[in-house]
Amino acid sequence: MEPTEEKRALGVEASIVFPSDSSIRNWQADRGRGIWIQDRQRNWYYGIFAGFCRDVDFAQAIGVETRGAGRLDKFASIIVRGERCPLTSFVTSAPPPSKRDKSKDIMGEKPAAN
Repeated sequence: MEPTEEKRALGVEASIVFPSDSSIRNWQADRGRGIWIQDRQRNWYYGIFAGFCRDVDFAQAIGVETRGAGRLDKFASIIVRGERCPLTSFVTSAPPPSKRDKSKDIMGEKPAAN
């Protein structure tokens, strides 16, 4: 009998301790209003910016400013091309939508249910 993997609660405030190249696996911008970040355990999180983060959709790299706390959470900022983009929320999340699903959403179509 295989052990059952417990599902992670989504939408819960969270943090990534000591965010760095070794603890952040991937990230994807959400049209300047937020960012999905994946940790090294392949868990996804979603951060909401306090305002519009203008260059995040085109950035090749991001930085994380934790103000000495040593963790990426709702009090941190994402640095994009020298601009600080403060977060107001950082929660557990499902993975970002695929590009195909995102384009359907933009065109007003509902993504196919899997």
